[in-house]
Amino acid sequence: MHFQIGDIDMKINYYPDTDSLYIEFSEKESSESVEISEGVVLDYDEEGVLVGMDIDNANKKINLRELVLNKLPFEDQKLSA
Repeated sequence: MHFQIGDIDMKINYYPDTDSLYIEFSEKESSESVEISEGVVLDYDEEGVLVGMDIDNANKKINLRELVLNKLPFEDQKLSA
């Protein structure tokens, strides 16, 4: 699933074979990863900017059946699957 909100692109990829969800905030390459809780890893670029989030065992941690976009501060919104 790919969102384009203004100039910001965000991609949400689910991998059923590993039950992992990756949310990509930027196409920049990750240079550092930090596990903030069991199975939840934040990826940062070389400047320390958050570029992605990986969630292992996603079905056990979040509801993957529903995605709600609420009060986003942008006028132009595009959603594609």
